[in-house]
Amino acid sequence: MRANLFITCLVDTFFPQVGESMVGVLERLGVDVRFPVEQTCCGQPAFNSGYRADARSVAERFVSVFGEALSQGEGEESYVVCPSGSCTAMVKVFYKELFHNEPRILEKLRRITDRTYEFSEFLVEVVGKTDVGARYDGVVTYHDSCHLLRELGVKDAPRELISSVKGLEFREMPLHDSCCGFGGTFSIKFPKVSVSMLDEKLDSITGTGADTVVSSDMGCLMNIGGAISRRGIPVKVMHLAELLANTGKG
Repeated sequence: MRANLFITCLVDTFFPQVGESMVGVLERLGVDVRFPVEQTCCGQPAFNSGYRADARSVAERFVSVFGEALSQGEGEESYVVCPSGSCTAMVKVFYKELFHNEPRILEKLRRITDRTYEFSEFLVEVVGKTDVGARYDGVVTYHDSCHLLRELGVKDAPRELISSVKGLEFREMPLHDSCCGFGGTFSIKFPKVSVSMLDEKLDSITGTGADTVVSSDMGCLMNIGGAISRRGIPVKVMHLAELLANTGKG
């Protein structure tokens, strides 16, 4: 089985340890990991800001790069795997809007999206694993990112993976599925609304008594983690891949 990594801009630029953790988990499970070096952004920032032509240009590159990567894996199970529900949703859901009147590209896109998965969904639904050999001694709560939950419908997979980590106590937070207030440019355009939503999310997190909050999108964790740091709240923020990469050794 081959996983062609689709690494997001935030992970590539600010949180490379998330990508490294994902590689570690996949290789531990015997997955052949590849990284198409020609990849760039999925185009979501431009798309959400109304710059459809720019988004299309970037999306065409994605289709070309990952279409080629998947074709090289013919003869074996080959997939595209991403550590972000947001960017995965851009490809699987919103690319169809960009190319709705271009059947040639839509056919190429269909072959890609059928084999494109967010990280937790890939582990549970494709690899068939919930226990990946991880250990973490702590109390963990989980934040549902909007795109992963609402656009992709992935709710159970991250929880199954978290609950299978040895030494870990999982506590569901109230309002676990409420937005953290980030939303990319939303937090910039509507800062007061964003902060109010973030305050509500922080209350939900701290109310569990957890020492660690986990999510599947670094945009959410960057927003939550920034507020936690500024306010001196003793809670760690961690991407799911980082949690699962932890074996408690060394």
